Amino acid sequence: MGSQAHLGNVVVLGLGRTGEAVARYLAGLLGSRVDSVTLYGGADSERGPRVEGLEAAGVLVVTGTEDVTGSYDLAVASPGIPVDAPFFRSAAACSAEVVGEPELAFRESPERWVAITGTNGKTTTTSLATHLLRAGGLAAESVGNIGTPPVEALDARADGTWFVAELSSFQLATTRLFRPRVAVLLNVTPDHLEWHHTMEAYAAAKERAFANLGAGELAVVSVDDEWCRAVAQRCEGRGLRTCRLSVTSEPDGPCAAFLRDGELVVRLDGVEHALVAASDLKIFGLHNAENALAASAVALELGVAEKDVRSGLVSFAPIEHRIEPAGEVGGVRYVNDSKATNTDSVEKALTAFERGSIVVLLGGHDKMTDLSSLAAAVCERCRAAVCFGAAGERIAAALEAARSETGAALEVVRAPHLREAFDAAVATARPGETVLLSPACSSFDEFSNMAERGRLFKDLVRALAAGEGR
Repeated sequence: MGSQAHLGNVVVLGLGRTGEAVARYLAGLLGSRVDSVTLYGGADSERGPRVEGLEAAGVLVVTGTEDVTGSYDLAVASPGIPVDAPFFRSAAACSAEVVGEPELAFRESPERWVAITGTNGKTTTTSLATHLLRAGGLAAESVGNIGTPPVEALDARADGTWFVAELSSFQLATTRLFRPRVAVLLNVTPDHLEWHHTMEAYAAAKERAFANLGAGELAVVSVDDEWCRAVAQRCEGRGLRTCRLSVTSEPDGPCAAFLRDGELVVRLDGVEHALVAASDLKIFGLHNAENALAASAVALELGVAEKDVRSGLVSFAPIEHRIEPAGEVGGVRYVNDSKATNTDSVEKALTAFERGSIVVLLGGHDKMTDLSSLAAAVCERCRAAVCFGAAGERIAAALEAARSETGAALEVVRAPHLREAFDAAVATARPGETVLLSPACSSFDEFSNMAERGRLFKDLVRALAAGEGR
């Protein structure tokens, strides 16, 4: 389906950034390839300046309901709407087809896509892959879950530009024709089960990144967890070029990405590329070595020279809210990892710091995930934990139970909100230690998103430093 296909009557579901971006893009095609654009905002949506702006562009906006009526050639659903939700089903009942926003963007402009997915590490790997492609002289844009909906970048997309797309399970669940040149799966650990209901459904959504790959494309798949190993085996079973990614072993086969004596090595079609020592990276921890290997495999596959991959790897700086250094006050380091919104992400972050030297801030909106593995990791690696927000009490209780079981010396502190939690961490931390905001929860109990939470943490560190300087 090329970019000149007639789209007919289109309905858009959701009035968030994605829904608005899709509606605006489609409104630009009214009278040529689109006959009408209708947007349903959802049950909680209300009229306001954004709705008026869309209507001025020619979009019919329906607010306050999820009961979609009419007849449509295509429905485009925002990623937060589960495929089994009444809103989604209502649109499906009166539409010839329902897709997500990345699928629409791909159909409009199908050349030069990279897909990066996984429970954790997506944003770092997407940013780093884009950085490495640019280091090699290629035009590249980071799009998708990282912040810019691909449809928003379509009008300005120049010929030859690579779209490096961070894709969530929500976004992949509604793909059908999507076929990237390279697809990456970093890991699959429990997350978003309130949306997918089962791990099997969640993992299957991630695996859709590879659904349409053919013999010429490359699948980069971690083999360090059981869900991903099964995906790698299925990709190989289909005859795909499958680059096995590991930071715990050296995989066999013509394509692999791994650590050898602490050095990043990528093997493509039997040719080995020894890159840089993991210790030369500005991003810390074994999980970031994995992210760097995946990004390097993407860049080398797409023609970036080995020397440019090396220089790009060592020049790449930490991403905001992802193990981001936030300053040092009184000999205590402060690190913002607000992007760690699930337990596995926190467990990985803890490995980036010296055991026993961490005061971790945990809490926020409770996703009701199992806390046993997190509690064990915190007891093993942290000296203290400050638990806050809606999930704070449940996390504190889990840590205290694990402490009793293991005999760990972990100090557990409770605080109502992030500000009080920060004050408690400052009071608890000793010179030489790290105060790490790595919450294991989404932010919606107190903030509009994880970035707002991370920025408050950094503001509090700056205020602390200013107070010390007076």
